[in-house]
Amino acid sequence: METIVDIVLLTFLVVIAIAIVRTRDLLAVVMLTGIYGLLSASFFVVLDAVDVAFTEASVGAGISGLLMLTAITMTGRKEQSGRHKPFLALFVVLVTGGMLIYGTLDMPYFGAVDAPVHMHVAPRYIHDSMQEVGVPNIVTAVLGSYRAFDTLGEVAVIFTAGIGVLSLLALPRRSKQAKSDEATVEQMHERHMVLRIVSKALIPFILLFALYVQFHGDFGPGGGFQAGVIFAAAIILYTMLFGLDTAKRVFNQGLIRLLAAIGLLLYACVGVVSMLNGANFLDYDVLAEDPVAGQHLGILLIELGVGITVTSVMLIIFFSFAGRRQAQQKTAEHNGTEQQGEQDVSRTL
Repeated sequence: METIVDIVLLTFLVVIAIAIVRTRDLLAVVMLTGIYGLLSASFFVVLDAVDVAFTEASVGAGISGLLMLTAITMTGRKEQSGRHKPFLALFVVLVTGGMLIYGTLDMPYFGAVDAPVHMHVAPRYIHDSMQEVGVPNIVTAVLGSYRAFDTLGEVAVIFTAGIGVLSLLALPRRSKQAKSDEATVEQMHERHMVLRIVSKALIPFILLFALYVQFHGDFGPGGGFQAGVIFAAAIILYTMLFGLDTAKRVFNQGLIRLLAAIGLLLYACVGVVSMLNGANFLDYDVLAEDPVAGQHLGILLIELGVGITVTSVMLIIFFSFAGRRQAQQKTAEHNGTEQQGEQDVSRTL
């Protein structure tokens, strides 16, 4: 039965992937991408990789779709047809792909019981992590302790991505919005009264669930990455229903940018404190008298840093795209008003 489920899920994934490549409606592509993420999460659940499934559901089917929807408001809904034939690029891709496949020929077969990862690495994590780290969730022990330096690199990549988007799409500060614009925005939101009322009831529970995922990652699926994405999704939902200007008044943009750096700095500082106490970088055993208690404290702090940085960076990316789109709309409206005024003057003369 499990084999049939695997075949069905993989078939759906292939079909949706082909549909994404062939579809030129970018809104449909975003929707299909979300479906692809949900199917991928289901496939990971079948493989008993619940933590990976949780991450895929929250990131691949959740926040990624929201960010892409914001992005296509700037690019337009329809993909432009290409007028050139990128044969050189296709050749490079084929050669690179062939080399990558050739490089995997010497690797052990997938699932082989005599593979080094199954003979040495996995048994160490499974049998010794509880005594060394004391965390029931082995995935959290691996990512937060054994692979803490690698996870620090992932957080640094996320922070760098946020800084890159902010650098490319940063907008200058503008004066207060005109009263007519506020009236227009308020009139627009009145048409979504049901959604606004329902969201007011749901957003607190979404934020509470994010906190649960953040601080329950030691015992079940979750952690800073998933919690940060869920927390950011709640704020983005608030922004989409109540308006960008309202959200910017509620959530200080300068504070969000500061928190993005503080989260990464908190993670790195845990490693520095470990070194100052005579241990290796990100060796939590020296953070408390009991090594296991030190591991718990270190994982708690670095996961908190991950959650803060991920939340802040997701919000930075969203507000940057949404703010750029809003500026484009205002510029277009202003230019249209000036052209209309010039036409009226011409008719008068």
